[in-house]
Formats: sequence, structure tokens, C-alpha cells
Amino acid sequence: MELTASEGIREDLTMHGWKWRKALAWSMTGLLLVTLTGCLYPEDQSPGNNISAREAITAVQTAVDRYRDDSGLLPIQNASEETPLYEKYKVDFGKLKRMGYLSQIPAAAFESGGGYQFLIIDEESDKPQVKLLDLAVFQAVGDVQRKVTAYRAANGKRNPAGDEVYPDFHAIDFARLGIASPEIRSMYSRQTLNWLVDGQGNVYADYGVDVATAVEKTNKEPAASEDLRRALIEASYYVPVRSPAYRWIDGEPRAARP
Repeated sequence: MELTASEGIREDLTMHGWKWRKALAWSMTGLLLVTLTGCLYPEDQSPGNNISAREAITAVQTAVDRYRDDSGLLPIQNASEETPLYEKYKVDFGKLKRMGYLSQIPAAAFESGGGYQFLIIDEESDKPQVKLLDLAVFQAVGDVQRKVTAYRAANGKRNPAGDEVYPDFHAIDFARLGIASPEIRSMYSRQTLNWLVDGQGNVYADYGVDVATAVEKTNKEPAASEDLRRALIEASYYVPVRSPAYRWIDGEPRAARP
């Protein structure tokens, strides 16, 4: 397996503290379950140039599997140890195309001017999976992170924090940053994402409602140590971009440091 150079994220929060999340998530469950039947299984979404998510993923997955069967390696770009888990192993399209495993790079791919990075996850398992990273979310989190970093530098390392959403995670007070909250939609529910900042000033997209719905669809109680982002991955073609981890605590997902 090719793992060289080692293994190189407005609504007004009217409820007190992180407790709002449980009430919001479960009060919306009926609506979201209907909505997410399509959105957590987005077979008909078109990530680019009339190529569906399923078609693009299937084509690249087939190429990756053939390459691995022939070489015992994975066609991935090198990543540093610091690269977050769900950003780490980008598909090396140049290699797949040069060696004849793909006739063309999918139009949805960043390399073809599309809005997605194609990643490989479960790289050490018997069945590595190809997934999509939504670059609109990735860029939005990066833009907000730069604003938060500048704010902290000018304000004694204080965060532009609003209400506490989860322990050690606050909503971002965009008024303090002098900008509007980015209107970016979740890949899973198509609901507008909320934004979090932790005690160290790290910015994340909040997929708590999506996680709650995905867990509900599994019909089983998660283990306390389980990273609930996995439920999103198993139910869709997408990785949770720039997200915190989520643990199941007191009957609801709660953000934790990745």
C-alpha cells in the first residue's frame, strides 16, 4: 500500500448552552428523515457536468480497485501527518490516467475544474473507499479561520464567540468579525451549516443535526467512544469537511476534538 512520506466545516441559538442541539435535532427528525432519504443517499445529485455522484464515484472506485489489485498499492498523493483524517489521501488522477486505469478525469474533480476532491478512506482496510470532499465547505471554513485567527491576534487570543453549542465549542459571532455568516449548505441535508470555534481558536463546520439524523437511521445506540462522523460517511458519498469529531453522550451527538 502506497503510504509514503507517511500519511501525508444561524439560526439564533435561543436555548441555553449546548442543550439546544438535542431539542433541535430531534424536533426536526420527522422532516429531516424525509429530506435525508434523498440527501444522505444522494444518488441523483450532480457534482459536475451532468455526471452523477454515483457514476463519478463508481468510475473512480473501479479504477482504484484495479490499480490496487495489479500493484498492491493505492493511487494516492502524499500527505503529511498533520493533514486531517478526512482530507488526507487524495486520489492521484495523473497516475490513474497515465497508466490507463482512467480514460479521463471526472468533470466533478478539482483537477478538471469541478467542485470536489476525490479521496480514499479506509486506506489500510481490505476495501478502501472513494469519497468526495466538497471544496465549497473547505474554502468557507478556511476563510472563516483566517478571520478568526486575525481577530484573536488583535484581541489577546480571545475568540469571537457567541453561545456555547457544545462543551468547549461556541457559535461564531460574525458581527465581531465584521462579516456575514457564510451561506454554505451541508452536503447531507442541504441545510445551511452553522460554524463553531473551539477554545484554541480552531474553526469547524457543525454537522450535529446531520449526525443525529444519520444515527437515527441506523436504529442502534452508538458506543460512547465511536466517532459518529462514520455514520455520515456510510450513508453518503461525502466526507464531513473540516468537522469536529462527534460522540454519543446522553442520547445526542456532542462535538469533540478530532
